[in-house]
Amino acid sequence: MYSMCGFPDDSRSVFDALRKKNLFQWNAVISSYSRNELHHDVLEMFIEMITESGLLPDNFTFPCVVKACAGVSEVRVGLAVHGLVVKTRLVEDVFVSNALVSFYGTHGYVSEALKVFSVMPERNLVSWNSMIRVFSDNGLSEECFLFLGEMMEEDDGAFTPDVATLATLLPVCAREREMGVGKGVHGLAMKLSLDKEVVVNNALTDMYSKCGCLNDAKVIFKLNNNKNVVSWNTMVGGFSAVGDIDKTFDLLRQMLVGGGDLRADEVTILNALPVCFEESVLPNLKELHCYSLKQEFVHDELVANAFVASYAKCGSLSYAHRVFCSIRDKTVNSWNALIGGYAHTGDPRLSLDAYSQMKSSGLVPDMFTVCSLLSACSQLQSLRLGREVHGFIIRNLLERDSFVFTSLLSLYIHCGELSTAHVLFDAMEDKTLVSWNTMVNGYLQNGFPERALSLFRQRVLYGVQPCEISMMSVFGACSLLPSLRLGREAHGYALKRLFEDNAFIACSVIDMYAKNGSVMESFKVFNGLKERSVASWNAMVMGYGIHGRAKEAIKLFEEMQRTGHSPDELTFLGVLTACNHSGLVHEGLRYLNQMKHSFGMDPSLKHYACVIDMLGRAGKLDEALKIVTEEMSEEPDVGIWNSLLSSCRIHRNLEMGEKIAAKLFVLEPGRTEDYVLLSNLYAGSGKWNEVRKVRQRMKEMSLRKDAGCSWIELNGKVFSFVAGESSSDGFEEIKSRWSLLEREIGKMGYRPDTSSVQHELSEEEKIEQLRGHSEKLAITYGLIRTSEGTTLRVYKNLRICVDCHNAAKLISKAMEREIVVRDNKRFHHFKNGLCSCGDYW
Repeated sequence: MYSMCGFPDDSRSVFDALRKKNLFQWNAVISSYSRNELHHDVLEMFIEMITESGLLPDNFTFPCVVKACAGVSEVRVGLAVHGLVVKTRLVEDVFVSNALVSFYGTHGYVSEALKVFSVMPERNLVSWNSMIRVFSDNGLSEECFLFLGEMMEEDDGAFTPDVATLATLLPVCAREREMGVGKGVHGLAMKLSLDKEVVVNNALTDMYSKCGCLNDAKVIFKLNNNKNVVSWNTMVGGFSAVGDIDKTFDLLRQMLVGGGDLRADEVTILNALPVCFEESVLPNLKELHCYSLKQEFVHDELVANAFVASYAKCGSLSYAHRVFCSIRDKTVNSWNALIGGYAHTGDPRLSLDAYSQMKSSGLVPDMFTVCSLLSACSQLQSLRLGREVHGFIIRNLLERDSFVFTSLLSLYIHCGELSTAHVLFDAMEDKTLVSWNTMVNGYLQNGFPERALSLFRQRVLYGVQPCEISMMSVFGACSLLPSLRLGREAHGYALKRLFEDNAFIACSVIDMYAKNGSVMESFKVFNGLKERSVASWNAMVMGYGIHGRAKEAIKLFEEMQRTGHSPDELTFLGVLTACNHSGLVHEGLRYLNQMKHSFGMDPSLKHYACVIDMLGRAGKLDEALKIVTEEMSEEPDVGIWNSLLSSCRIHRNLEMGEKIAAKLFVLEPGRTEDYVLLSNLYAGSGKWNEVRKVRQRMKEMSLRKDAGCSWIELNGKVFSFVAGESSSDGFEEIKSRWSLLEREIGKMGYRPDTSSVQHELSEEEKIEQLRGHSEKLAITYGLIRTSEGTTLRVYKNLRICVDCHNAAKLISKAMEREIVVRDNKRFHHFKNGLCSCGDYW
């Protein structure tokens, strides 16, 4: 009676009062402790019984003792008990064997559990369920279903799955996202009339939720007439996991006002909190916190820690700190919640301060602490602090954890220490998918697309199959190189691996083709999408934008809205880019106004940079300056002032240009580009004395103008050309071919435009300098090395000059070739003597 009512100590008192104790009474007390999960007491009582009473344990004693060994993780004691079971010849008892199967499975000894199961002379349904549970707990999903099949075939169908069987199998389907198998188990449950059982119903709801079928989960939840708190928690967790704020809190409120004995518990709160990850959810988070305070859930460590993390994610660091301070007994996990909150969503420096306080409290950081600290050091780009954390990791043998190792890679990558990151990566014994992705992305982010692709190839050779994230990095590398051939190969690989159905991959492919000058191939991919997300529309609009195809971009923008997709900030950036490159000032201003007033969006610096560049290049410098000084809510950055200075150079507005240059020299005194623009502004106005002063200042500051560099990819190999250099292979052949080309296009009206040369030279010297411009060398080399009709694709690090632009137009007509040039501003498609930019760039 005392045992059943949850009072094992009273059971023990009655037992101790007995003068003479038999085996039944010993078993009753052991069972009492076992039922109340007092595993240490079970083992102490068992040892006392076999050492003092002289009684031998029986088939009622052993299951409780074996269960206790599993509960306290005492493997050696469990093995000893197994030996005693064999000695007392009770190994053939089905209840004892079932307990042993569970014991071995709990400790990960699957083969031993299977041996015990295999030698059992008699098995019941619990035996099969125990073995299926062992496979499930140890991640052997396929074996679970194979054993289910064997069970149903055993003794001509003597065993029929019960609630316990299905409640074990359905979480496996949820974990593996095996929707098809899950539906099969659901069908079996219906056939056996078990689907209405609350445990099975809850497991079905969970399975459909985790497999991404929330509508099916919702139907099953509604059909459950015996909902318990687990039912509600499962559905709340389903909505929360997909970030559906409204449905999560609507369901919570329904649960709380439902009446009866049903009340939310700590698990309810923990399931709901993941949806609180942005500032807009802060009122809901406070509502949840208020309820937790009333119910005293915040005294639970997990709940309190989760609130700390959620407040930090919602941007309320003061509330996160307040909840943290209210925790009486702060554990390492409590500090981790605060440090992680600061590191990932707040001020990274605060996470370092919290770490110092944690150490002062006497607690030792764990792997989660150091990962948050490494993230903070990465954001601060503090190599010194990062190395200190690395030292702590080595001293405490934490580098063996793959998560820690990947965080270390990320630190060194963010700090630009790629060689150190690569040494660490090479030393990593078991390279995970995440570590490969981190290293490939590291090279990409630091401007080494060739190394990124080389590492990707190495990874494939090692047999590590790429995932969607890996392929996005490959397409990013092809965009940066750029390399249309490699991009097409990567696209073919993605199609072969069936990756193109992924929305992110599709966007990466669209972007890759656009940045490689083939916007028509971008559109083919876009047009072939079964479902178009806002991101795919954005990628295509931006693709048209960087090619200056404003009509197509605007048409797509209008079509996007007609199909029910609302444009976001990136959509407007693409449209404004298109208007900028096409000189559509009126339309650009209209879309900026539409963005602010029709869609309620605040333009970012990038949006204003497009508009200011658009106005500046159209000669509306005063209007552009007015937006900068009066309309923008944010302080203009260096890019915006630089754009205005460039426009002043184009329109030779010396007065405004000098004022803007003075601002730039204060904001970023070591930026070479600003001095070059000012020098060119003076040169265009014929102020050579001022030009010399600027260049002298640059010399004193050790600033050097980037040399013009162009490159062209031919047959998988990239050939680079630098302006004015005559040492490259085949230069004499290029020079000879250019002489012929120059005469040919001269007949068509070409005259060197020496205004493109910003140096105090003679006219002949200027013409000779123009002949050495890198894009001319690349185009000429491409004509020599390719067959008639082949499209030439040239890439340049600087803006194409007027003279090269004029020459390229005429070459395209004379040689009947399409020539695509991507400079640092946009794409130019030269064909039949015309350029896609309409001579506006």
